[in-house]
Parts: sequence; C-alpha cells; structure tokens
Amino acid sequence: MARGSPNVCAVQKLIGTNKKYFTNCKQWYQRKICGKSTVISYECCPGYEKVPGEKGCPAALPLSNLYETLGVVGSTTTQLYTDRTEKLRPEMEGPGSFTIFAPSNEAWASLPAEVLDSLVSNVNIELLNALRYHMVNRRVLTDELKHGMALTSMYQNSDIQIHHYPNGIVTVNCARLLKADHHATNGVVHLIDKVISTVTNNIQQIIEIEDTFETLRAAVAASGLNTLLEGDGQFTLLAPTNEAFEKIPAETLNRILGDPEALRDLLNNHILKSAMCAEAIVAGMSVETLEGTTLEVGCSGDMLTINGKAIISNKDILATNGVIHYIDELLIPDSAKTLFELAAESDVSTAVDLFRQAGLGTHLSGNERVTLLAPLNSVFKDGTPNIDARTKNLLLNHLIKEQLASKYLYHGQTLNTLGGKKLRVFIYRNSLCIENSCIAAHDKRGRYGTLFTMDRMLTPPMGTVMDVLKGDNRFSMLVAAIQSAGLTEMLNREGVYTVFAPTNEAFQAMPPGELNKLLGNAKELANILKYHIGDEILVSGGIGSLVRLKSLQGDKLEVSSKNNVVNVNKEPVAEADIMATNGVVYAISSVLQPPAIRPQERGDELADSALEIFKQASAYSRAARTSVKLAPVYQRLLERMKH
Repeated sequence: MARGSPNVCAVQKLIGTNKKYFTNCKQWYQRKICGKSTVISYECCPGYEKVPGEKGCPAALPLSNLYETLGVVGSTTTQLYTDRTEKLRPEMEGPGSFTIFAPSNEAWASLPAEVLDSLVSNVNIELLNALRYHMVNRRVLTDELKHGMALTSMYQNSDIQIHHYPNGIVTVNCARLLKADHHATNGVVHLIDKVISTVTNNIQQIIEIEDTFETLRAAVAASGLNTLLEGDGQFTLLAPTNEAFEKIPAETLNRILGDPEALRDLLNNHILKSAMCAEAIVAGMSVETLEGTTLEVGCSGDMLTINGKAIISNKDILATNGVIHYIDELLIPDSAKTLFELAAESDVSTAVDLFRQAGLGTHLSGNERVTLLAPLNSVFKDGTPNIDARTKNLLLNHLIKEQLASKYLYHGQTLNTLGGKKLRVFIYRNSLCIENSCIAAHDKRGRYGTLFTMDRMLTPPMGTVMDVLKGDNRFSMLVAAIQSAGLTEMLNREGVYTVFAPTNEAFQAMPPGELNKLLGNAKELANILKYHIGDEILVSGGIGSLVRLKSLQGDKLEVSSKNNVVNVNKEPVAEADIMATNGVVYAISSVLQPPAIRPQERGDELADSALEIFKQASAYSRAARTSVKLAPVYQRLLERMKH
C-alpha cells in the first residue's frame, strides 16, 4: 500500500508484541488484531530500497540467489541451518527454480528445545529433511496460492497445505505468511511465522492416538462419523476433551450418548465445513457447522474464542484432511436438547418452573413431540399463579400436541393442546400470535420439543362472544341491548369478530334521554352496536401503532396501542383480549359514536340525488308529450327539482 510514494508498503504492528501484518488495501482489519490496537508504519516493499533525497523506495534491489535472499528477508536462522547441511546451500545457490517457505528467526527460536536439539544433532538427515519440507521444486507466487490446495514439497513429495482466507491471510500448514513474493534469481522466498512439519495422520487417526479424546473416540464410533473424519476433505474439528464431557451432567451425557440422532447432531456441531487455522482469525466471524448451526469464532489477544468463550486449549493440530483445535467445553446444539435444557438458556425459566411444580416436567424432558408456549419471565413480575387444578389445566394448554416451526404457521390454523383446547393462529403485519399471546423471540427447536417464547400467558377461549358477555356482570346492559337489536344469533354463531364492549357504567354515563331514545329504536341501536364490532379478530399484540378496523356498521374504528395500553377512537380500553371462540372482546368505558356525516359528504350526496332526479325528469319530459298518464309524474319531478 503506497502512501503517495513509490514502493512503500504498510505494516500493522500489534502493540506489545513482535507480531506484524504486512497489509494490502483489503486488509486494514479496523486497525485492530484480535481486539488489540495496531500501529501503522511504512517500509519498503519487497525488492526495493530507499535512495537518499528521494521519496519512498524508488530503487529496485538487484536479484540474488535464494540463499542470499534468505538474509534479505530476515530469515538468517534458516540461512544458518542451511549452511549446516552439506547439500542444501549449493542447491540454493545453484541453477533451478524453487520456492522456500522460510521460517522467521522468531519461529526457530520458539521451537521446543528438544525438537531443535534433535534437528541440529543430525544435520544431514533430520535438519536437511526439515528444511526440504519447506521447499517446492518450482516458483510459486501468492496469486497461485488457493484455499485448500496442496503443494508437493521436496521432502518425499509430502504435501504442504495452503489456505487463502477471504480476509487476505495465507497460511502454510497453519503458519501465517508474513512477507510474500521475495524474488530470487533461482526462485522465490516467502517468510512464514512457524517451522512447519510433515502431516501424516487424518483427523480420525489423531483422535485414536490422543488419550484426552477417549470419550470423543467412543462418541465418534457410536455415531458412525469415523468414516467422514478419516475420508477426504478439509474440515475443522473443534475436538472436545475428556474434561469437556465431564463438565455436563451425567444424565444429559448419557441421554445424548444413548440417542444416535442427538449424538450425531452434537458431533456435527463441532465440525466446520472447511479448515480454519487460528492465524486466519483476526476478528469475529461466523462459521457454519455440519449441523447447519452458526458459531461465532473470534479472538481476544492470543486466545481463540467460540461464541465469546475462550474454550480452545490447544490449536492448529494439523491433519491430512483438516485441522483440530482442542476445546474444553461441549458445544451442544439446540437439536440435541430437551425443552428443559432449551429453557434454561432462555428468558422463560419462571414458566418452566411452574411446569415442574405442577408435576408436568415429563412433557418437557421426554421423547414426546410437543411445542411449548412459554411466557417470558417478565410476564410474572407481579407474582406467579398458585398451582391448583385450574393452573395445571392452563399450563397443559400451553403445550401443543406436535413439534412446530413458526415459519410454517398460517392465519386461521388451529392447534390442539394437551389440555384439550383448540388454539387459533393469527398472523399480522408485525406479529404472529396464538390466541392472545404473541411470539416474542425466535423458535428454539430441540430434539423432540420446540420452544416458542411468548409475550403473555395464554387465555384459551371459553365460549362464544355472547357466552363471554353473558358470563360477565359488567356487560348485562350490553347483553340486553344486543337482544333488543336482534344481534344475539350473529354473536353466537361461528365468525371472526372484534367486539368493543361498553360496560354498564358506559351506558349509565350517557344522558338519560339519549339512552332511552337509543334503547327504544331497534334499528338505530343495531346500527350503533354494529359500529362496536370489527369484521376480523384483532388481538392487542397485532395492533402495532395504528390499525383502522372496518366495523359491521361500515365506518372504520381507529385502534392503536402504546405502552401496552390499547385505545379505540383515542379512548383507552379497560380490559383487552377476552378471548371467545368466534372473536375477541375488549371492555370499554364509553359508548362509541359513529362519525357524523361531514358537510362535504352531505353536499356530495345531495348533488348525486339531484343528478339522478334530473335524469329521470329528462326521460319523463319526452314521454309526457305522448302520454297523458305520465304528465302528472313529470310535474312531481319538477317540484322535487325545485327543492
């Protein structure tokens, strides 16, 4: 990245470490690496040098052979070890075309002492072979390094694994490419941050060798996934150690180990679809597992994190078909959990405790296909109901007899509960409701049960609208009015109504003369009552900010909701969501009046009438000339036109 000067490259240095990232324009990483700040500096790009008095790095360095280029890129330890072998230096200085992935000086220094001792004590076999494994018998530049490719090394044609990640980072056997494409007369040098070694075992073989994977080994064998883990491909296994398995309750572990489907889901949740080396992770990223779930992989300083937790204890164990990271905590997917386990991680623990207290816990932990409609904890902020027969039955009506997914629910669908009730599904523009209760969070689909998080306790319908009104003393005057107006049968039969029901106090608040006049005129009374009835079911959770609900009288009702208070025509509702089999009832404290006809509308009506009379008069005037009988009719029309 040039900074207005030729051949100047940007370097991000991680504060407090020796780590450097030679950055191109696509790789600024928000000037942070794993949450730690970087300092930007500029230096000459590979193969160029400064000239006194000139801007940038205008002078191209003369090319030298591979051996000398190792010194130029700062890999003097590789140069030193090359000298120790008898054969390699002449090869690096001679004719040919090679690529060297040269470990930095820091990489050699960080090798365990016993590894380094074994190399330098046998320079013409061990050290020579180790260095040859870092070499390829042709020139390979970074634009040729593709994700998932293998290069053939000069040690027994063993493969070197290349990964080129979307963030621009390239790894070689999980070692990060530090400085790339340093040309030499006989090849190219790439500086890397680790000493790499040959890879001979696949993922399955590593699991079988390591003592810390004893439980994992048994789980893989029981699930049949060993075929996948020893086959071709490039996977990442987040391998749970014995300690990880020991952290979960024995009952949960035994249940999963004894259930082939849950076990397979569990293990697939630890396998990523591609190889992911630790050095590729410089910030948070979402990765997909074979289970189909998404894990958030990130880093904090030197630690890798999964879903925000630093649970990776050993990283970058390379296999022929991928990479293994040891983790000390199990990643149990929802699909392997019971409803109890799903609820433990959700904001519905109070509701689940009620099920346990009511002796209904087996429905949440067994292999029964159910959907739990679990109200949020905040629903119970004023206390929980006493556990009695009525509460137990209400809880059973929060369990649907099948395992559902909300995305397949449709408006008007009926759901059967374990309590014997039929619940209706209502779909609105911004909410999905089951009776009066609306879904407040994404589904959690477990092994046998699905958890729907709901915004309130469900109240199943207890009868028709007329049954609801007759059963509540507050509505005795309304019931009498409905009967007088001849609307009883309508509100008893099947239908979809939203009824804004004035209480007795609402009627009594009307002037006595006006009330008596209304009750004495059946036609006018029916008209007023129909204005209180919407032609669809609208529960409070479906209102949003404002809904204009068409009434059976023809005019529209303005229904709004703010801070959990429902208003109709700007009047607050006393009680919402009294559910009926053919609708929903809202108790209101005033009798609603249909809007008066506005002057403009009245004028439009008169104009329409006059036009119609004029048309009729024109027709009769022609006919009256030939018919004595029609003449009087024509005269009457003329009189109407005068008015």
